[in-house]
Amino acid sequence: MNYYFKRTLQIPLILVAVATLTFGLIRLLPGGPFTQLRIELLQQGVPAEQVDARIEALQNIRPDAPLWQQYIDYMIGVLQLDLGQSISLNEPVISVIARALPWTVFLVVVSTILMFIVGVLLGAIQAYWEGSRFDQIASGGSIFLMSVPYYIFAVIFLFFLAFQLRWFPTGNAVARGLDASQPLQYFSSVLYHAALPILAFTIGGIGSTALNMRGNGIQVLGEEYVEVARLRGLSDGRIATRYVAKNAILPMYTGLLLLIGFRLGGTVVLEEIFSYPGLGYYMIEAVEANDYPLMMGCFLVITATLVVAVYIADLTYGLIDPRISAGESDEY
Repeated sequence: MNYYFKRTLQIPLILVAVATLTFGLIRLLPGGPFTQLRIELLQQGVPAEQVDARIEALQNIRPDAPLWQQYIDYMIGVLQLDLGQSISLNEPVISVIARALPWTVFLVVVSTILMFIVGVLLGAIQAYWEGSRFDQIASGGSIFLMSVPYYIFAVIFLFFLAFQLRWFPTGNAVARGLDASQPLQYFSSVLYHAALPILAFTIGGIGSTALNMRGNGIQVLGEEYVEVARLRGLSDGRIATRYVAKNAILPMYTGLLLLIGFRLGGTVVLEEIFSYPGLGYYMIEAVEANDYPLMMGCFLVITATLVVAVYIADLTYGLIDPRISAGESDEY
C-alpha cells in the first residue's frame, strides 16, 4: 500500500514537470504568431495596451510580464483547464481537444487491441511449432513488419485503396452531414472512415508483438512446471491456456499499456496522412500555423496520457501477477 501511495503522489509532480517542460519548449521556439500579430497591430496604430490585452486574451498570459509571472499564469490556467484561445481556429483550445481526443483514443485503442490479439496468437503458434516451416515464414514476416514504419503502410493504403480503387474515403472521421441522431448509419460511417488508419496502425505493430510472444512462449514451454503438467496427463489445451499463455502474456502487459501511450503520440503522422480529425491532426495544423496555444495543449494532453498509462500499468501489474509484491521484491 505504501508503494501505491508513493506512486500516486508522484503523478501530480510528474504532470507539473510535463506542463513546465511544455511551457519552456514552446518559449524556446523562434518568432511566432504573437510577435507578428504585435507588429501588425502596432503598425495599424493600435495602442500598445490594447495590443497586449488582445494577445493576453489569446495566450492566457501577460506578454509584457516577466517570464516567471507568465509561467504562474500558465500553470493557473492549466489547473483551471483554460489552455487559452486557438489563433488559427478562433475557439478555446480545450474545446478543440475535447472534440479531437475521442477520435484519437478510438483509433489508438482499437488498433492496439487488434495488434495485441493477432500478435499474441501468431507468436503463440510460432512458439508451439518452433523451428517448423510456419515458424520460419512467420518470423520472417514479423521482422519485415517491424522494419517498415506504419506510415509507409498508411501511404500505400491511401494511394491504392482510397485514391485508385476508391474502396475507402480519403479523409474525415465520418460522412459529412451525418450525426449521431442516426446511430446505425453514423456508427457504420465511423468504422468505414477509420478502417484504413486502423489497418495501417495495426499491421505496423503485429511483428514486434508476435516476436515478443514467441520468445516468451518458448521460454515458458521449457519450464519445469510445464513438463510436470504433461507428466500429470493434462490435455494440451489446458496446458496451453492455463500454464503457457497466461505466463507468457504477463510480461507483455506493462508493455501494452506503455504502447497505448506511445501510440497516442504516433497518431500525429497517421492522422495527417488520412486527414483524420484527431489530436495529432490538429497538432500538425497548429505547428504549420504557429498556433502556440493549440500546440501546447495537444502536447500536454499526449504526454499526460502517457504518464497516466504508466501509472495504471504500475498499479495493476502487481494485482495481475501475484509474484510481484509491489516494490517489496525485485523477483520476477
